[in-house]
Amino acid sequence: MKTSLYITVLLGLSVTHLYAKQTQQKPTPKATLEVQKSAALPAHLTTRLTWRKFPQPKYKNEDLNQQNRAAIVRIYADETGKISQASIQESTGLKNLDDALLQAVRTAEIQPTYVEDTAVPTIGFQSFNLRFQDNQHENCQFDFQSKQWLAQQQQQKVQFKYRHQPQLNLSAEDLKNHSRKLKFQFKVNKHGEVKRVKLTHGSGQYALDQQILAAVKAAQVDVPRQFWLYKKSKLKDEIYFDLDTCDVQEQS
Repeated sequence: MKTSLYITVLLGLSVTHLYAKQTQQKPTPKATLEVQKSAALPAHLTTRLTWRKFPQPKYKNEDLNQQNRAAIVRIYADETGKISQASIQESTGLKNLDDALLQAVRTAEIQPTYVEDTAVPTIGFQSFNLRFQDNQHENCQFDFQSKQWLAQQQQQKVQFKYRHQPQLNLSAEDLKNHSRKLKFQFKVNKHGEVKRVKLTHGSGQYALDQQILAAVKAAQVDVPRQFWLYKKSKLKDEIYFDLDTCDVQEQS
């Protein structure tokens, strides 16, 4: 009798353990619903992509073969904003340049697109204009030298501090051979991570604006504690790209 009772208890425990394991592995109704909704919604089609990490094609001026080049790249991004497919819609006419653009796009990321509060894949197009430089500004480069960053480097009193200089590498070509000024504002969480960036004064060049926004979004900042307590407003900064500084670089 005791032996039968012992075997019955063991069987009961095994069934209970198996049932509990299956219950733990079963996805929640909410997660299942999100997956179903995402799969049911079609990919979002747009001609104006919002970049989280802007493509940075690597090429030299001589790669353009003495003339300006242009291309359009078709992009497919998943629900998280990562690029899963990229193809040339309109070619530069040079395979090595096309390959450089595709490589840059595949390592970039866009902001996820939401439809009815559900993230969906995105299909979009990004144009590239590569200008051949035959003037004195050919080797002129610009990095992130914003008003706040410069004040921070000069040990001045600032509203906030960048932990590291935001990554940016521009040429006179990117500025379309004109000086450009941008103003922007952004919000950060308690960890200093930038969560939202908005342009308040654009440069007049959409691609340039997107590169600045992507650089700021990837930045981290430190905000004084008293600022959190008494001034819960948006952080502001601005940056000016002056082509006159190229002349100074050439002379030095």
